[in-house]
Amino acid sequence: MANLKEKIGYGFGDMASSMFWKVFSYYLPFFYANVFGISLVDTGVLLLVTRIWDAVSDPMMGAVADRTRTRWGKYRPYLLWVAAPFSICGILLFTTPDWGYAAKLVWAYVTYILMMTVYTGINVPYGAMLGVMTEDSQEKTVFSSFRMFFAYGGSFIALFAWEPLCSLFAGTGMSLQSSWQGAMVVIALCCFVLFLLCFRMTREQLSTVSEASLAKDLKALVTNKPWWLLNGASLCFNLFNTVRGATVAFFFADVIGGEQHIVVFGLSMLFYSGLFLGVGEVANMVGVALAVPITKRLGKKPTFIMVDALLILFSIVFFTCSPDSNAGLLLMLLLQMVISVLTGVMSPLVWSMYADVSDYSELKYRTASTGLIFSSASMAQKFGGAIGGAAVMWLLHGFGYVEGSASQPSGAVECLWWLMTFIPAGVALLSMVIVWLYPLNTRRVNDIVAQLSVARRGAADVAAADAAAGSAEKVDL
Repeated sequence: MANLKEKIGYGFGDMASSMFWKVFSYYLPFFYANVFGISLVDTGVLLLVTRIWDAVSDPMMGAVADRTRTRWGKYRPYLLWVAAPFSICGILLFTTPDWGYAAKLVWAYVTYILMMTVYTGINVPYGAMLGVMTEDSQEKTVFSSFRMFFAYGGSFIALFAWEPLCSLFAGTGMSLQSSWQGAMVVIALCCFVLFLLCFRMTREQLSTVSEASLAKDLKALVTNKPWWLLNGASLCFNLFNTVRGATVAFFFADVIGGEQHIVVFGLSMLFYSGLFLGVGEVANMVGVALAVPITKRLGKKPTFIMVDALLILFSIVFFTCSPDSNAGLLLMLLLQMVISVLTGVMSPLVWSMYADVSDYSELKYRTASTGLIFSSASMAQKFGGAIGGAAVMWLLHGFGYVEGSASQPSGAVECLWWLMTFIPAGVALLSMVIVWLYPLNTRRVNDIVAQLSVARRGAADVAAADAAAGSAEKVDL
């Protein structure tokens, strides 16, 4: 049974990753279009094309991590090795060189690919650690809940502080571009420290050895039905989050406006995107805390389907909110909280289900390819972010959005509403259909864990007997 220190330490890892990921997902499209200075169309192509490299790098990193052998374990050492490159690449990503358009576009491609590569280098092994920190399926959900609780805590800090940090640096006389870079320097330093703490406070408790060749691992992966279905559901979940998240900065700039206030219990406060997103991150944390008791009572698959159904409902209700009244703005904030609680329940659930798929694969195919399987979770996250971000850019362009304009045509405003409501609802519906077909229910997972525990003990006994026999031979010699 893992102790509290390990669970908190494991949470610090995704706290660091999420601080970067949420800034990338929610502010990077806006940064490219309105600060860095490239068009919506080029931004959309950039976000999507760079995912081609991720299709190769994520499984490659998973296979490498599965075959790593160090005194710290298979996956944990990457937290130490990649922490500094991760932080440096984040700063470069938000650096705007004083170059011509074509050269800046090349810089954007290079820095974005570098950032996603080091994100893979640390996040794939980090995710795979869940499969070797405990063999108990329910405790994996607990670990995953700690992970996501801290992840949303980090996201809240980053999102709530992002605009004030940019304003703080701008107030010192920095240019708009330099103020965004300065904000990322602060975030990057925090992430570096958190990764080191994660490394220091965690341990790999299980020793899994992949005796199979990489070709056999890949063959087992592509014939693994639960893996395919979970990838589809995970892609939809990340697509849901990214479409809404990448739209928020545009939605507040062009639908809400920059001077709207809300009155809560007699207190008036500015209603801005950072508040909206930050409140959502706190609500996510509530959802994460609810994930363990809900899944323990209902099971993982029924919980997933229920959450998708509620996301569809509340996303559609959001369309009825009026941006011109205090009641309408408060309803928007309330719905953001409810939707975020639901996505908070879903987040640890997805990662815990990948651990179940890893156990299924080890039992059925006799291959311990935990890193390879968890690499697909990272790939689904990045593809969901890329497709969602690109879709937002291209749809806005198609409906006549004008970069840097104080007012937008009615078609662009209508598109922003759909991006916050009906389009995410459609994605959640697709996710619900996919999960309905997912075969690993609670009874089957428990059976897999029991059989796998026996198989692992048998393998350990054989290894111990072989070692003893080898020692005896040396004595005889």
